[in-house]
Amino acid sequence: MATNRKPLWTATRIVLALALAKLLLHLLTYRGYGIFRDELYYLACSRHLAWGYVEFPPMIAVLTRAVTATLGESLFAVRLLPAVAGAALVALAAMIARELGGGRFAQGLAALSVICAPGWLGNNHILNTNPFEPLFWAGCAWLIIRAIKTGDSRYWLWFGLVAGLGLMNKHATLFFGFAVAVGLLLTPARKAFAQRNFWIGGAIAALIFLPNMLWEIQWGWPTLEFLRNAVKYKNAILTPGQFIAAQLLLTGASTPVWFAGLWFYFTRRGRPYRALGLAYLVIAVVLFVLRGKGYYLLPAYPMLLGAGGVLLEEAIGLRAWNWLKPALVTVMLALTLVALPLAIPILPPQDFIRYAAWLGFQYAEERHQMGPLPQFYADMFGWQNMAEQVAAVFRTLSPEEQAHAAIFGQNYGEAGAIDYFGPRLGIPKAISGHNNYYLWGPGPSDLEVVVVIGGNPDDARKIFGDVRAAGRITEPYAMPFENNLTIWVCRQPRVQLRQIWNKLKFYV
Repeated sequence: MATNRKPLWTATRIVLALALAKLLLHLLTYRGYGIFRDELYYLACSRHLAWGYVEFPPMIAVLTRAVTATLGESLFAVRLLPAVAGAALVALAAMIARELGGGRFAQGLAALSVICAPGWLGNNHILNTNPFEPLFWAGCAWLIIRAIKTGDSRYWLWFGLVAGLGLMNKHATLFFGFAVAVGLLLTPARKAFAQRNFWIGGAIAALIFLPNMLWEIQWGWPTLEFLRNAVKYKNAILTPGQFIAAQLLLTGASTPVWFAGLWFYFTRRGRPYRALGLAYLVIAVVLFVLRGKGYYLLPAYPMLLGAGGVLLEEAIGLRAWNWLKPALVTVMLALTLVALPLAIPILPPQDFIRYAAWLGFQYAEERHQMGPLPQFYADMFGWQNMAEQVAAVFRTLSPEEQAHAAIFGQNYGEAGAIDYFGPRLGIPKAISGHNNYYLWGPGPSDLEVVVVIGGNPDDARKIFGDVRAAGRITEPYAMPFENNLTIWVCRQPRVQLRQIWNKLKFYV
């Protein structure tokens, strides 16, 4: 007698297995080349909890504080949450596919596509706002699909909650909200604007975001100043071709899936959800016009990957074309293996340099002079060595000088390295005029000696009567502006730093 048995590998089991594989990949490779520049900064911010920071809202600092208060500040603890976020994104992409009517293959393909995208392989390797951002965007997309599919306006209340939390993670969620509004207005889904819960959801998002806005007002909108300076001084200006090429590089083997997903939203079956396809196009145009970095668009892809899984499942669902399913998966996995060393530092530096040269790999999001490694990898080198060299210089000061001394970093990476490695080396916390370090102030009011990391000695001599070289920091794999730095000991202050601190502000 025939029985209807469920297959061993159901859609749920496939997605859970892929999510676990994503998690294990990052947990097994978490060490990389060492702690990353931005991770040092987030750790510093987590020790100064506030409703906002120069570059971002407070969520990343709160998350960092929560995990370090529980697990300490080891590299494993720092990189645990990004790895978990990556696994969650695998599941979310599959949930979107299922909600759009996708079966086992569609859900599995959407989940696999998250794993195969080099951009997320890199983002989920380090602590940053970027691993969490796509969770909020994908969560909002899932709720939009549910609201349209069921006609239940209560989903807009949950949308407001998720969007509000997304805004507290990264201000770029404003772009997503704007793009969704445009997409809704241009499609029959505009009827949502007539629903009371839609506006209540917007009010919920605004209420959650309000503390950060009040912080911005209190400090004179520092994030806007930071963004203007980033475009003016730091971000590479991309041509349309370069911006598109960045998307292909960041999504890698998943590119055909998200292409199919974009097409899905403009087919007859995807028509009810076309607002999401339009939202992607709006976000892409806005980010390019505003000279955003290529990776700024990454959070928009999960909603395309879910839809792409559905379209490709239908397109190759006929029995005669079934062989294309394993073929597609095999090709995606093979291409991902090729790209893996470019996204996660699993090769020794010299081997990576040769491998990248063999592939012709070049990628830069900023205007800095590049060294032998891309900035994403170079910023994992030299921080402990820097702190140790500075500590050696600090110990040459007399006990009286040490009691009235400070350490000045030119940027938050240098200052963050001193704050992270410094306690075990017996040196004080750093000060800096860079970004949020500026807001934390110039330190003690009775400074007599300042140990300065790098910088122009002529600038230091405008403030101090005695400026002497006392050490040198060498790290060939670091970014060139962090290599061959002189450590200056500055004495005889002509004026206290507190009096000229506003001139040292540098938001970029």
